[in-house]
Amino acid sequence: MGHNEELIRNAIKDIPREKVFISVKFGGLRNHDGKFLGFDSRPVSVRNFLSYSLQRLRVDYIDLYYPSRVDPNVPIEDTVGTLGELVKEGKIRYAGVSETGAETLRRAHSAYQIAMLQTEYSLWTREPEKDVLPVCRELGISLVAYSPLGRGFLTGTFQNPGDIPPNDLRQNMPRFKGENFNRNLILVEKIKEIAKEKNCTPAQFALAWLLAQGKDIVPIPGTKKRLRLEENLEALDIKLNDNDLKYIEKIAPIGIAAGTRYPEAMMHSVNR
Repeated sequence: MGHNEELIRNAIKDIPREKVFISVKFGGLRNHDGKFLGFDSRPVSVRNFLSYSLQRLRVDYIDLYYPSRVDPNVPIEDTVGTLGELVKEGKIRYAGVSETGAETLRRAHSAYQIAMLQTEYSLWTREPEKDVLPVCRELGISLVAYSPLGRGFLTGTFQNPGDIPPNDLRQNMPRFKGENFNRNLILVEKIKEIAKEKNCTPAQFALAWLLAQGKDIVPIPGTKKRLRLEENLEALDIKLNDNDLKYIEKIAPIGIAAGTRYPEAMMHSVNR
């Protein structure tokens, strides 16, 4: 609802603009109680959302701007075409997309040059390697990997479903429930073993693996604590050799995770 943009505004107000890279998603609609209402990526809405973001951030342009999901009611060409216009007007620098399938990504790129695709990618979500990542590399598009730590699961923090707070969104995610949880915990234990050999934390290892997939992969781990931020950054110093990567292929192949990424009702909004 704009609150985070106000927080960012205060954080960057004394930093030269060229030293900051600002990425903003738009289009997800919620009411005043936070209830999700749907998506809106119509050209007129894209411009309205951007105007409000620029005001809240108190900047003249946004570096990377993209829809939070594919709006099923608006052709992707219309949305991305508007982003291209905004680039020419100097209001944004780069256009991106989020959770598009391979075919939609091609269509988007044909409307205007796409700089980045954001999608979930991690040791327990390797499906992008089958479809969208090859298209990204063909077209010269970077991939921003959200939830690179499996929403915290790959860090080893959770040992049983009861470790998840009652009001936590993960309570509704299939991978964190019942037998799925127990099956996924087997992967985490293997990650902990190899992380110990590398003298790093499971989180650092998971991030190092993503970084080893190519310079076009940009993990974006989230955290509320400075200590975790510093820990995550240390993943940059971890180097994985061919033997490490081959072992990971064995313990964490594509499709290893038990359960879908989101509840069934939400899965229709991803990889469209």
